[in-house]
Amino acid sequence: MLNIALPKGRLGDKVYRLFKDIGYDCSAMESDDRRLVLCDPGGEVSYLLVKPSDVAIYVEHGAADIGVVGKDVLLEGGNDVYELLDLNLGKCRMAEAAPVGFREDAQRPLRVATKYPNIAKRFYGELSREIEIIKLNGSIELAPLLKLSDVIVDIVETGTTLKQNHLEVTREILPISARLIANKAAMKFKDAQIRDIVEKLKSKVEG
Repeated sequence: MLNIALPKGRLGDKVYRLFKDIGYDCSAMESDDRRLVLCDPGGEVSYLLVKPSDVAIYVEHGAADIGVVGKDVLLEGGNDVYELLDLNLGKCRMAEAAPVGFREDAQRPLRVATKYPNIAKRFYGELSREIEIIKLNGSIELAPLLKLSDVIVDIVETGTTLKQNHLEVTREILPISARLIANKAAMKFKDAQIRDIVEKLKSKVEG
C-alpha cells in the first residue's frame, strides 16, 4: 500500500480530485468521514490528511511515501525529500510588501516581519542586504502598519489584502505552487508505483 499525505483544506481537495482522475479514488474521501487515515477498498493507497505545514515532515520521516506540499513549505523547512513534480495547483507568489510610498533607508538594517524567516534570510542574503527578522505567525500585514517592521515577506495571491491594508508589493521573491514529493527510502522500495503515479499526473498536469 502506498501512503499519500494530503494537505487538509481546499488544496487537498483539488489534489485528491487529481489523484482520483488517474485512478486512485477513495470513496471515504468523498463522504463526511472525519477519520484522518482513509484507505481505498482495493488496498492500493491510503490517504493521510494532515496540516499543510506538516506534509513534508510526514514524508521525510517515512510516515507517508509521497505527499503534496507548497513550495514555500519546502523552502522554509529544508526537508530531506525528493521533489518530483510541479502540480500547477495553489499558484501564488512569495513577495516583499511595504506601506504605499515607503522609502527604504539603505543605511540601516531593514526590519522584516514574516512567517518565513529562512526564505527571507536567503533572499536578502543574495542581495547583500542587512536585515532584522521579526518572526510572526499571523496578521503579518499589521506589522508595518504599527511600525513593528518596515516591510513584510509573505505569500501573495490576489493582492486584495495588501491593498485593503495600504500595502503594495515592492519585490517579487519567487513563484509558489504545489509540489509532489517523495520519501527517499520509498523511492527505492516503491519506485515503480511512484513513477507510475508521476507519469500519470504529469500527463494530466501538462495535458
